[in-house]
Amino acid sequence: MKMLNCDVAVIGGGPAGLAAAAKARQLGAENVLILERDIRSGGILRQCVHDGFGLVRFGKRMSGGQYAQHFLDEVNELGIRQLLNTMVLEITKDRVIYACNETDGMLRITCGAIILAMGCRERTRQQVFIMGTRPAGILTAGAVQRYINIEGYLPGKKAVILGSGDIGLIMARRMTLEGMEVEGVYELMPTLGGLRRNKVQCLDEFGIPLHLSTTVTQVYGEQRLEGLTVQQVDENRNPIPGTERYIECDLLVLAVGLIPENELSIAAGIEMDPTTRGPVVDESMMTSIPGIFACGNVAAVFDLVDYVSETGETAARGAVRFLQGEICADEPYVQIEKGENVGVMIPQRFHPSCIGDEGLSVYLRVTKPLEKCVLLAKDGDREVYRKRHDIALPPEMLRADIKKDAAPAALKLEVNG
Repeated sequence: MKMLNCDVAVIGGGPAGLAAAAKARQLGAENVLILERDIRSGGILRQCVHDGFGLVRFGKRMSGGQYAQHFLDEVNELGIRQLLNTMVLEITKDRVIYACNETDGMLRITCGAIILAMGCRERTRQQVFIMGTRPAGILTAGAVQRYINIEGYLPGKKAVILGSGDIGLIMARRMTLEGMEVEGVYELMPTLGGLRRNKVQCLDEFGIPLHLSTTVTQVYGEQRLEGLTVQQVDENRNPIPGTERYIECDLLVLAVGLIPENELSIAAGIEMDPTTRGPVVDESMMTSIPGIFACGNVAAVFDLVDYVSETGETAARGAVRFLQGEICADEPYVQIEKGENVGVMIPQRFHPSCIGDEGLSVYLRVTKPLEKCVLLAKDGDREVYRKRHDIALPPEMLRADIKKDAAPAALKLEVNG
């Protein structure tokens, strides 16, 4: 077994991991190591040929590849080592990583700090309980995206999309541009699952219908998908008898949500949040195990890659402070309270005296669509943050930036409609 040592190990070379590694090195961590299981770093952004990335961070429209390349260039310029095609098998509470690759064999890496940046994965057909056989032609939206944008294959001629997540909406447009027929997008919920702008740009502008409160209940075909049945659902999401409709197609694209990739986190005994399905983290993105941090989509699924990179840099600042002995390990945590209309929220807790000069950013999603609403952060009866929003929707992450001089001793976030 090959033995390695590093100051900061980053697991995952996507947008969160690359941003974290670069920031850690810039802040003085000398031996930074990226562990990436794919043959190249960049994560899902490598297969995102559409633009719309970087509007928050860079103020311009970039493709996924262009956004990732910015951080790859930083990583290369800073001389950060990357172990590609490397699978992490285990992390321990004393910050040891066990991994393997075909060049080095088994690796034991002793780390000063670990940053988890494994991203997220797509829900599969089995997780949405579709009845029928198991023919070829049922793929996740990310798999279809990879087939078309990286491998250069068309996976079908006529497609139905189940779920209105952002990748599904984007692939509806992409498949149409490649000459495929997209019969429609079917969403179980009564509201859109992705961003409004993606519906407008990817469905409305191409005449692709969106069917809400409708789902796929049966698939047909032996070797290859031949067709499927869609059916409307009631307010309890139960199929309504008599609303069945058969659609002939050879491709079913699943865009039914994302799940943080947290097998390593759970196996290490890290405290998990049942709402985000990621680790519970504090103001520095540190998990319940000192010296282990989590960022990006492994902590909570974000809608903007700009926020993913921000949390990576926050985790890097925390990791460097941990190495320098500046983390407030002895101060009791203050739990951030969820107020009215707040669902997913990250971080979940903080040390009042450990808010850095950059302040405290809290990311959240509302539980229902709201118009003309106000995002408030309160310390008791004292407001420490207020921002008006014309509209707030569950798929879109909101952010409250609380300045250090606000000095909250407690915190409650709410969105008043």
